Amino acid sequence: MRVLLVEDNIILGEAVRDHVAAADHAVDWMKTLEDARVSLRTVTYGLILLDLRLPDGSGIALLRELRAAGTATPVIILTAHDQISDRIEGLNSGADDYLVKPFDLGELSARMLAVIRRYGGNISPVIHVGEVKISPVDRRVFAAGEEIGLSGREWAVLDTLLARPGAIISKAQIEEALYAFGSEIESNTVEVYVSRLRKKLGRDHVVTVRGVGYRIGAPA
Repeated sequence: MRVLLVEDNIILGEAVRDHVAAADHAVDWMKTLEDARVSLRTVTYGLILLDLRLPDGSGIALLRELRAAGTATPVIILTAHDQISDRIEGLNSGADDYLVKPFDLGELSARMLAVIRRYGGNISPVIHVGEVKISPVDRRVFAAGEEIGLSGREWAVLDTLLARPGAIISKAQIEEALYAFGSEIESNTVEVYVSRLRKKLGRDHVVTVRGVGYRIGAPA
């Protein structure tokens, strides 16, 4: 998925960006509220990782703007503020989760997956699509009792489709999830990885809607 990281601390920002990107998410790292606002006007993100104390203001202000505008993008707050009152303010302003610095990057990954599951309506960590069993947390897929290996990019495409099971996802939406700002987009990347997924998961589970996009069957 495409992730917006809003963090002005260079050391932490680099660590989070590299960790999230290593899981094959596209990450746009912004260091000010203004840059974040510009990004949000041009890109639809799957998740926002938001620091509270930024050079040009508080992340809470941006969070409130998003929720007031009806933007439902999940937000995880990353902050050094460890007072209960600060956590309550963030959650009451529309945050979906809260991590206090310093935090373990593995815990960040687990919280990201949990938030995305809730937004996708998949509370269970295991998703069933027909006879295919998918565990996004463990990055494992089984079909007919056999484990199927997926590459990082194949997982990125699958994650994007699973975020809205049964809905048609356009090629542009998948590209947006795969590439961060400044990345070169190859013209047939989406088709290549969708084709590989169809071969591995079954043509009936990953469907091409010609001229419109792609969809994956709704989980059972």
